[in-house]
Amino acid sequence: MIRQRIRARTSSTGGLVGRFLIGVLALALVWYGLMLVLLASKVDPALIDSISGYRVAFDYLAGLTAGDLDPATRAIIAGAGVLAFLLFGFLALRALPRPYLARHDLTLGGNAGEEVVIEARALERVAEVAACELGPVESARARAGSERIEIDIGLNRAEEIGSDLAEVRSRVRSSLELHGIPLRPIDVTLTGFDQPQRRRVL
Repeated sequence: MIRQRIRARTSSTGGLVGRFLIGVLALALVWYGLMLVLLASKVDPALIDSISGYRVAFDYLAGLTAGDLDPATRAIIAGAGVLAFLLFGFLALRALPRPYLARHDLTLGGNAGEEVVIEARALERVAEVAACELGPVESARARAGSERIEIDIGLNRAEEIGSDLAEVRSRVRSSLELHGIPLRPIDVTLTGFDQPQRRRVL
């Protein structure tokens, strides 16, 4: 069975600006929601209007007619709308996740300009075999990325976890060197324990 994992890459700038705008909108909703709660609690409307200006804004917007908007104002409103559309559309596109394959083949330079390609599954198999040679390791599952190799392992004991993880990393590194594969960062993750079943004889 072919194993593959998809990861998503997003723009940090687009995400930061988007979170800022969402934060501003959230604060505005919370603020005017609080004003509604105060109005429902029979607080003096004049006091709330002096704090939030909701009545002034409502009266101004409700009193607007088509004749109040001259051509210059219409042009400014239209330009602001187009600018907002372009800005928010750009930020939305930048914030969209861009999936890419997490597994990558390794390309090595050969003789006479030839290239030697080591498939991702071959790299993963080298790492898995090296990890499983350690006694406490019950299972190993590797993924060869573009810059590192990730290994998920299961152990059959809960003691000496730190030394077991370090030994797995060392064995994988030694195996890569033995096969002439350029070294890369190796991440070892403990995924669980698979305790062997013990039978009690009476």
